[in-house]
Amino acid sequence: MITPMRTTLVLDDRLLTEAKKRAADRNTTVSEVVNDALRDTFEHREKPRRPFRLITYGDPSKPDHISPAQMKVTLEDEDIERFR
Repeated sequence: MITPMRTTLVLDDRLLTEAKKRAADRNTTVSEVVNDALRDTFEHREKPRRPFRLITYGDPSKPDHISPAQMKVTLEDEDIERFR
């Protein structure tokens, strides 16, 4: 059996109120409600996501160097053409 450890948590007032209500409804302690919530959170962890990978096209030895101003003009031109 794991020995419980006393610790101090700073909880949002609203969360503490909800925890107290839930403890009263279940006839248990706020500590037990917090422990259950933490167990549930840790048991349902999201699977790690694969690293983001950007797929590009073209010759990587000849990268395009476009200034932000040039990119803005290009995007504006594309928008104008698209919405005609």
